[in-house]
Amino acid sequence: MSSAANAPCPTPPTPASSDTASVSSVLSSTPLAPHTVRVAAAQMVSTPRVDDNLRAAEALIAQAAAAGAKLVALPEYFCLMGHRDEDKVAAREADGRGPIQDFLAAQARRHGVWLVGGTVPLVAPQADRVKNSVLVYGPDGARLARYDKIHLFAFSRGAESYDEARTIAPGDRVTSFECAPPDGPRLKVGLSVCYDLRFPELYRALAADGKAPDLILVPAAFTATTGRAHWETLLRARAIENLCYVLAPAQGGQHENGRATFGHTMLIDPWGEVVASLATGPGLVIGDVDTRRIAQMRTDLPALRHRVL
Repeated sequence: MSSAANAPCPTPPTPASSDTASVSSVLSSTPLAPHTVRVAAAQMVSTPRVDDNLRAAEALIAQAAAAGAKLVALPEYFCLMGHRDEDKVAAREADGRGPIQDFLAAQARRHGVWLVGGTVPLVAPQADRVKNSVLVYGPDGARLARYDKIHLFAFSRGAESYDEARTIAPGDRVTSFECAPPDGPRLKVGLSVCYDLRFPELYRALAADGKAPDLILVPAAFTATTGRAHWETLLRARAIENLCYVLAPAQGGQHENGRATFGHTMLIDPWGEVVASLATGPGLVIGDVDTRRIAQMRTDLPALRHRVL
């Protein structure tokens, strides 16, 4: 972060439709520097009702845009946390068509932001599965990128058990996109989802074109159990390893389906410092990605150039 962005500022006004939303920000009252891009991560406690979730997301997107964010990212399963795993299959949409995708395109266009919808259930080759897909829309509402979650979460301890492979078909390729505000620098943004965070080779693959990402996104719905143990450690490690910012929008709270998600939506800088974090409940983490800081860190510590394997 730039030094100006490290000063606290008043919380941006919250729309009436999200009176309970919190904001963790490190914004300053000075104009945004030309080498920075303001980003926002939404934290949600999504329900089994798509319409309710879209209304909640709409309020958070509007609040982020009002605070000057050029890129806004939503958490995994933002549109649906069903009572059963199979509920996402019933709600799946064909690629390019459906109310959830229409919503994301319209919101990006309305607010003139890069909007990252993480994640949307899209049709998979198998009738009983979906692709868990991050969809990215530009300020004109056109879709810029799609990333299908590669690594599928499984965990079993006592009465707590998860197996995403029962209802999700994995993706097979890494994806990045370019965020290029007219009044700011270009960012290479790498995409990942939740359990992907445990696989550092995915993030190395994002630099296969010779350029490491400036910003990594990790929309997630980490369980409370695994989140307490590993969430922050893994996020900071990915930032340190890749000398880039990490923005992780999360589900955060007790859901109607009985699931407890860890929350702690975060923005982390290339030195591994937590710039801003929101523990639980709906709200936003807002901060500035500073490309000069990225360049300086990579000059001071040229670890990316020292890779051998």
